Amino acid sequence: MVAAVIGLVALVLFIPSSSVRAIAACILLLVALLLFVKAFRANNSPEENRAATDGMNEESSQEIFALGKLFEATMSGMREGLLVVDKDMRVVASNAAAHGLFNLSQGALKAQRLTELTRNPAIYSAFLDALQGTECSGVRVQTHGPERLVFDLRVVPLTSSNGNETESSMGALGVFIDVTRIERLEQIRQEFLSNVSHELRTPLTAILAFVETLETSAMDDKESSERFLSIIRRNAARMQDLIDDILELSAIEAGNVQVRSEQIELHPIVNDVVASLVSKTAVQDIMVINAVSREATVYADARRLEQMLTNLVENAIKFNRAAGKVTISFASGLTVNGGESGSRRFDRISVEDTGEGIPAQHLERLFERFYRVDRARSREMGGTGLGLAIVKHLARAHGGEVTVASELGKGSIFTIELPSRIQTKSDPPSHTK
Repeated sequence: MVAAVIGLVALVLFIPSSSVRAIAACILLLVALLLFVKAFRANNSPEENRAATDGMNEESSQEIFALGKLFEATMSGMREGLLVVDKDMRVVASNAAAHGLFNLSQGALKAQRLTELTRNPAIYSAFLDALQGTECSGVRVQTHGPERLVFDLRVVPLTSSNGNETESSMGALGVFIDVTRIERLEQIRQEFLSNVSHELRTPLTAILAFVETLETSAMDDKESSERFLSIIRRNAARMQDLIDDILELSAIEAGNVQVRSEQIELHPIVNDVVASLVSKTAVQDIMVINAVSREATVYADARRLEQMLTNLVENAIKFNRAAGKVTISFASGLTVNGGESGSRRFDRISVEDTGEGIPAQHLERLFERFYRVDRARSREMGGTGLGLAIVKHLARAHGGEVTVASELGKGSIFTIELPSRIQTKSDPPSHTK
């Protein structure tokens, strides 16, 4: 009973909002007053107590049992690791999350000294300060097990009054808050800002350099000025494409892009994609083959599907061999085992090229933002490094996925898998060059 009350008081101390903490403290105070009144009445009249002893004992047992169950459920239900030590630094209470934190089985923490449990100096120092009456917060703790985890540790002292208005230390209570995901997100944010800065700096530097050249000496040279203006225009367009892709990807990741799926014909969409890239195919003499059946339909958002295919086909053209080939194909009604959810049917749209292929070590990270296999070549061809990331997020917004398979010297196949609704008939491919 006493341990449960101490635990509840300690939990109240961890409530961040002062107003909520005050309300919780008031509730605990009222409960304490009710218990005090009940105890006072119990000692007030021996005759009355004798008549009501059985009922009160039963009621008190039920209250103690309910309070103990509440405290136990609170402890086990917490995602944060909870560790309580006595004044001798021995563990007297812990929860399941704490057992997971120290990679120990249930009950293995009981009666262990903190020094036996961990050699981490930050943890030991925080609990030692709490035993000396100093609350510690914001202590950063790292574990180096199978997976690197980062925790924010807060330790508060547990004290008791000896009746002379002085408090003595009974122990300390520490809460381990897992901030691993927060740190990873912060790292991703920093990498993103670094990549954006780098991607913008390159074209911006070129623009400033050529503007300065025009201002100093090339204004009267018509041929040079036209060439410089062309370079400025190309770099400005590259910056505009990058900003557009950043805004698009941010909107998709934030869930602000709505996918309105319906059954649509796939063959005309592929034709539109190929037509929009005809100038790029002409430069490298690339043949683009629309091998999709004229009767093929797919359940998707037409605009977003065209966007995904444009990114994939454009990449297949850019990184192809001279006089190479790009083939867009379609397979419907395929079945995959979905585990507990059962099997599911899906449609597969593939974009295959005859390029140099992608080394295996790059395939896993290929759909990350700003990831490039050949950075110099990608920038030279005007890529922003965000196209495949956009394809990945749009495919997942459809309830599907995008994958890649590649073989060096033979080429790559990018595949969009979408939930299937209707099977289609096969039809001879149509060719576009």
